[in-house]
Amino acid sequence: MKLLHIDTSVLGENSVSRQLGSATVDTWRRHDPRLEVRHRDLDRDPVPHLSSRTLSGEDASATALGDTILQEFIDADVVVIGVPFYNFGIPSTLKAWIDRIAVAGKTFRYTQDGPQGLAGGKRVILAIASGGPHAGTPRDFAEPYLRTVLGFLGIDDIQVVRAEGVAISPGHRTAALTEALASIPQPMPLAA
Repeated sequence: MKLLHIDTSVLGENSVSRQLGSATVDTWRRHDPRLEVRHRDLDRDPVPHLSSRTLSGEDASATALGDTILQEFIDADVVVIGVPFYNFGIPSTLKAWIDRIAVAGKTFRYTQDGPQGLAGGKRVILAIASGGPHAGTPRDFAEPYLRTVLGFLGIDDIQVVRAEGVAISPGHRTAALTEALASIPQPMPLAA
């Protein structure tokens, strides 16, 4: 089984989303010591945003990177994404990564009956952290957006591990992190 771990926070060791993502990956590793894990850190190695040169194929290195990112995603059975909540949404580096995996003819296609996702059969775990409480409110543009994009790609097995209010106080941070770590989903066989 292959697991793709995506980190996006700019806070390094102080990042709650990184802690949640790492703990989730560790849970999967304990369950299956033969698990192949590929880690991509979008803060350390950001994916360039799409441009006309990228889309036209003029930038050979960006095209090659996009092909690698897409293949990592296609090959993964499980994807763990660390998602810090920045200004009511996801980091732009995560959006740049999504632009490389949402590829017509590869992970989705258009039909007479509408779009059809081609990347189903994967499990995605979103490790979301936010300074304040936002889940389920009109100002949460992270989880609904990610569920929409992943659903468009055909992925419906999406689980969320969330720590909210981590910037309210040290006590809130500790409690939110403890609660989120306890909610990490246990690995189960993927649906056939």
